[in-house]
Amino acid sequence: MSVAARTTGRSAPGPAAAPRAVASASCAPGAAGDGLREWQRRALAAMANWTDGSFLISAAPGAGKTRPALELVRAELTAARPLSGIVITCPTAPLTRQWARAAHALGIDLAPDADSPAPPRGFHGVVVTYARVSQAPARWAAGVRDGTLVIADEAHHLGEELSWGTGFGTAFAAARRWLLLSGTPFRSDASAIPGVSYDADGTAEPDISYTYADAVREGVCRPVHFVTYDGTLSWRSGDDVIEAGFDTVLSTREASRRYRTAISTDLPDGLPRILAEADRRLRAIRAGTLAGGPRGRALKAHPDAGGLVIAADSEHARQIARLLHEAIGFTPTVVLHQDPRAAAKLAAFTRSDDPWIVAVNMVSEGVDIPRLRVGVYATAAKTPLIFRQIVGRFVRTIPGRPAEPSWLYLPADPILRDHAARVEEDVRVSRRRRGEEDAEEAAFDEPDGPAVSEPSAQLDFEALSADVAAQMTLFGPAPATVAPAPASPLPAYVRAPLPAPAPAAAVPAYERRARLRKERHQLVGDLARRDGLTHQQVNRQINQAVGVTSVEKATIEQLTASITQLEAWLRRRR
Repeated sequence: MSVAARTTGRSAPGPAAAPRAVASASCAPGAAGDGLREWQRRALAAMANWTDGSFLISAAPGAGKTRPALELVRAELTAARPLSGIVITCPTAPLTRQWARAAHALGIDLAPDADSPAPPRGFHGVVVTYARVSQAPARWAAGVRDGTLVIADEAHHLGEELSWGTGFGTAFAAARRWLLLSGTPFRSDASAIPGVSYDADGTAEPDISYTYADAVREGVCRPVHFVTYDGTLSWRSGDDVIEAGFDTVLSTREASRRYRTAISTDLPDGLPRILAEADRRLRAIRAGTLAGGPRGRALKAHPDAGGLVIAADSEHARQIARLLHEAIGFTPTVVLHQDPRAAAKLAAFTRSDDPWIVAVNMVSEGVDIPRLRVGVYATAAKTPLIFRQIVGRFVRTIPGRPAEPSWLYLPADPILRDHAARVEEDVRVSRRRRGEEDAEEAAFDEPDGPAVSEPSAQLDFEALSADVAAQMTLFGPAPATVAPAPASPLPAYVRAPLPAPAPAAAVPAYERRARLRKERHQLVGDLARRDGLTHQQVNRQINQAVGVTSVEKATIEQLTASITQLEAWLRRRR
């Protein structure tokens, strides 16, 4: 049966015992577990009788769409006839680990970066990237059963006729249910998303929708104030020198060059000036000297608030980092997609109180840094999808803190202003309809079809000069309530040590397993060097001693036993 069909007929999944006990949970409203938001309970109630086809949850970035998915998994793992498999798919490797950590907090152990739907012993399921599935969809299909629950996170990355989408469809065709999650359930290329139902106008029809407007109104997400910057920009276009601001109507090519001039790092009175302005706001937020609270009072101090600059490419990111270092005396974190340490850098920045991070495309969906309060939009990408995903980096809240606003600086480009206006209109309409049953639910729908792409660069372009300044905040409070007004000089940034590591009980199973395998590998090397053996010989001996066929199939307990035995052998004299 096609997962695109939605039915209510009940059909029991195939039996499979859970590797370890999972705390009981129910999909009934109000009984799904402590700390659930109302919309999450509503989603669980809607999924209580879902037994066939696809189910789409459209929830704003930062609203917590992972939680109802995991609560569903937890409930079904404790059901009389539990799941025959759990496969969670997502676009990036950092997201696989984020899912595993979130699952661990609910007593569910997921193995990231798996090669098949069958999890290692001791794990309940696997979480894997779309890219890995699309590399060998037939192999994945061989291990998927009718009762396998497939969860597709950020499902808008799947296109029906693109490699990830076709690979996903082939791999999981046998699974009776697909749970699709997205904060932006549309694609910039207008391709259909597998398993999603569309209305006559081609708009996705979610089974559960929780928009950014809903989240702001209920204090689940921060409101974002958009601060545009504009002024006089000049550039060489072939033999001509053009001077214009963003209020001048230009051809598509020259509008693109005006935008590139606005985000150039080579013009001291352009982007560098905006970076300095954004940093002043960040310092004021950290110090609690920024007006904007009720009756114009200062916002609550946020000492570890962070800032994010989205750059156009790797070289652009490095130049922005240099400018920030020169302006603030503090070296920001730079995260580049091709950097093998990118995920570790993101994790370190998230735990630290460092002020700034610069990234190209690593800080996108699933990157959860709730302390981000100030952003600078300096990427050349201007599609509605990317714009809303970037806005989503600044909406996350922190438990125990008010949902105070974030600020995003962006060039006063008409396309970006239009995107910002649509986001703000969604929120404004929702506020106006507060209390009505038909609250606005279109905050993350594609507004006007295919994306607007940035034209490719031309060799006869050169940015010459810029004289820009931050303008009035779009749609936000009056200028007097948002301008930093410190009573005393703002404090300098000081790099603080990272927090202490989490206790062992709080470390997800996949991390403990990875650490144990690394320690075991080191001990095998030590023993091989001491005794003049090969790694293969030592591995064979230790596997026989603890009763495993291979390291890949060893449980956490067997890895621990292997380490204990290797240490004992090393203590013995040869």
